[in-house]
Amino acid sequence: MPAGCPTKYKEEYNKQAYKLCLLGSTDAELADFFEVKEKTINNWKKEHPQFLQSIKEGKRIADATVTESLYKSANGYEHPDTDIRVVNNEIVETPIMKYYPPHPTSMIFWLKNRQKDKWRDKTETDSNVSMGIVWNEEVKKDD
Repeated sequence: MPAGCPTKYKEEYNKQAYKLCLLGSTDAELADFFEVKEKTINNWKKEHPQFLQSIKEGKRIADATVTESLYKSANGYEHPDTDIRVVNNEIVETPIMKYYPPHPTSMIFWLKNRQKDKWRDKTETDSNVSMGIVWNEEVKKDD
């Protein structure tokens, strides 16, 4: 190991980083958790391949889960559920299908990110517009 401070890295950080990334942690938040600078997290990723792999896998799974949820929200979905009621002092459980209609905000978010050219809010302006000045020929000159 080169001269300098000894590393704070420990093998158990792999599992902790993985779990933190499953919860959506960024590299900056990992640095805060491990009480190091973000540059140290980047160094650990270079020096410890398993640490890097743990972070990548945790982020990949978290992103895929959120993507699936956003997709379902944008399109609407249904799932089995149970309706529980008390009837004549008895608990009655009835299987049902619960339906969630498409959510407009999810649709907009999806489209703005997946089809930027068609759905973005930004409007294009032509910056090559030339402005000419027209002088009135009848302007009197001071004599």
